[in-house]
Amino acid sequence: MATEIKVPTLGESVTEATVGEWLKQPGDAVAVDEPIASLETDKVAVDVPSPVAGVLQSHAVEVGDTVEVGALIATVEEGATGAATKGEEPARSQEAREEGKEERSENDSGDASSVTMSPAVRRAVLEHGVDPTTIKGTGKDGRLTKEDVLAAAKAKSDPAPTQSAAATAPAAAPSGSRNTERVKMTRMRQTIAKRLKGAQENAALLTTFNDVDMSAVMEARAKYKDLFAKKHDIRLGFMGFFAKAACLALKDVPSVNAYIEGDEIVYHDYVDISVAVSAPNGLVVPVIRDAQAKGFAQIEKDIADFGARAKEGTLTMEDMSGGTFTISNGGVFGSLMSTPIINPPQSAVLGLHRIEERPVAVNGEVVIKPMMYIALSYDHRLIDGREAVTALKIIKEAIEDPTRMLIDL
Repeated sequence: MATEIKVPTLGESVTEATVGEWLKQPGDAVAVDEPIASLETDKVAVDVPSPVAGVLQSHAVEVGDTVEVGALIATVEEGATGAATKGEEPARSQEAREEGKEERSENDSGDASSVTMSPAVRRAVLEHGVDPTTIKGTGKDGRLTKEDVLAAAKAKSDPAPTQSAAATAPAAAPSGSRNTERVKMTRMRQTIAKRLKGAQENAALLTTFNDVDMSAVMEARAKYKDLFAKKHDIRLGFMGFFAKAACLALKDVPSVNAYIEGDEIVYHDYVDISVAVSAPNGLVVPVIRDAQAKGFAQIEKDIADFGARAKEGTLTMEDMSGGTFTISNGGVFGSLMSTPIINPPQSAVLGLHRIEERPVAVNGEVVIKPMMYIALSYDHRLIDGREAVTALKIIKEAIEDPTRMLIDL
């Protein structure tokens, strides 16, 4: 009996998605609840599981197609087995199947189409010119990840030419084909582009800067990191300090934690911090709920969980809905300074950057300190310059003297 597979409910106010990847092909055996396709929505990738065990009969849509909730995307022949339905040999042992995989690998022509790849992995393969059929995937079910492709590209790179050879060799003219490829933007990337452009067009964006002496926080981490990890089973990071410092600032300057809705200002007596996290398909912003009521350990656990699930692609719509303020840490990528863009409908975003030792004047003497530039971008329609500068100054003072976070100063 054929069972229809339809697009599941995708979340509140989400009515359609794009077929990002087929995880199973016609003729493949599928188990109950095994994902057969990955759909890309405005915010996350959603796996579509099979409700029955059997064999995938056909795809009703192609990769890149837009599908609505409830639309038919595939059919599964319930109870059938992949080998039997094709008239092939009876079911083989696991060892025999593995041998078959090895033989196919040896005889494979190397066509990238024989390997299931996400759009990000496919772009990496094309950019670095590696053969995906020769790379062992470390992702779920042995699928290739972008990191696998980058590692393979690095391994195959030739050693740099000697200086003498480089000096005498003439500049090489372009040789071979110079191809280009057009790849349709994923739904998530399209949404990111629209939201960021909309933020620039609809808000009066302005950014204020300050610099922070990270000595006190670094000393506290060094002193308590082992005890903290032993008691809470989580590493003590910098984000916990900045999240709690932001809560202090938003309490004293509530407009930074508000947003405009029509001709009204919506204030919040709680702080839901959106944390910008890099995911395979783009930047996502899961939310730390009620950050003002959470301790350092719970905030660090939330952030670690978000990071792991962003990498796995298992964040949900609920994880990223809401948020009253955003923290974006470009320092993990080496950024010295930036002007972050607010995450609508929010009115402000805190940008963190890399820590570097710089000479600063302390009590009339020049000393070397671990310094970080911090930035607060804000919607000037709602937040005055004085309020933005005050909020950023509170964050600076709390980081430079963490005791303020304990006694609510």
